[in-house]
Amino acid sequence: MSPRSRSGSNSAGTAVAVIADIMAVILGLWILMYLLDANRANDLVRFVHDAANWLAGWSRDLFTFDEAWARVVAGYGLAAVVYLFVGHAIANRLGRR
Repeated sequence: MSPRSRSGSNSAGTAVAVIADIMAVILGLWILMYLLDANRANDLVRFVHDAANWLAGWSRDLFTFDEAWARVVAGYGLAAVVYLFVGHAIANRLGRR
C-alpha cells in the first residue's frame, strides 16, 4: 500500500474520531449544564440543549426513571457512549486500511 493511500485513510479516520468526540462533548456538556441547573434562557445553554436533543433523539426518552436527572444522565449519556464507541471503531477500521 502506498504511503499516500495510507495517509488518506488516517485523515479520514481522524476526522471520524474528532466528529464522534465533538458529539460526545456536546452531550456531556448538556448533562453537566442540566445537573448544574444552567440558565436555559442563555443562548449558549439553549444551543447546547438543542444540539444535544438532536443528537440524542433516539435515546433521550429511552429510560423512565422517577428522577429527571437520572433520565437525562442515562438517556444523553448512552448516546454519548454509543457515539464514542461507534465513531472510534469506524476510525480504527479506516486507519487499518
